[in-house]
Amino acid sequence: MSAEEGKSRSVPEPGELIYSPPSSWYPIVLAFGIALAVCGIYAEGFMLRGWIYSLIAIAIVLFAFRGMVRGSIGDFFRLRRKQKARGAVLPVETLKIRKKP
Repeated sequence: MSAEEGKSRSVPEPGELIYSPPSSWYPIVLAFGIALAVCGIYAEGFMLRGWIYSLIAIAIVLFAFRGMVRGSIGDFFRLRRKQKARGAVLPVETLKIRKKP
């Protein structure tokens, strides 16, 4: 393929757009809260009572879960409602089937 042929070829614009969500600390905070809840079950008598660990963990888990849900709702409503539905144009090639003798 020569350089002139490569320049004349045009690539069509994509039919759908991909929106990736912004990065967030909420999943890490949620994992920490769940780990703290497990520690509350098994760490009875270590610095604090076990149920205190569990109460702190419940507050952290609820905070993180609320933040994740609010972020997801915000991301959903930030998207465009309608996109042009365009199919990709694929080159057509014929298949040659060889018959066995």
